Amino acid sequence: MDTNTIINFAPYLLIIAVFYFLIMRPQAKKRKEEKEFADSLKVGSKVITTSGIHGKVNQINADKGTVMIETGAGKMTFERSAISAELSKKLNEKVITKEN
Repeated sequence: MDTNTIINFAPYLLIIAVFYFLIMRPQAKKRKEEKEFADSLKVGSKVITTSGIHGKVNQINADKGTVMIETGAGKMTFERSAISAELSKKLNEKVITKEN
């Protein structure tokens, strides 16, 4: 390969690198954090679903991958993936700051 060929491919390699570091890597990191959060759910944890429903984890069914959440309207069953790690984290931070 001569240097002219390398110079011609450099912009394409740069685009691929930027695409990876700005899009692919952060999404993979977020998926990993969401999975870790879903696996670490415990009965009694206060959570928010991705649809915005607030509640407390009442029961966890590991075989089906579901979580029963107790809300003001009653109990509802959701997939573990429907629990938002980001929103639940914010909810728990607010609860902690109000207690102090």
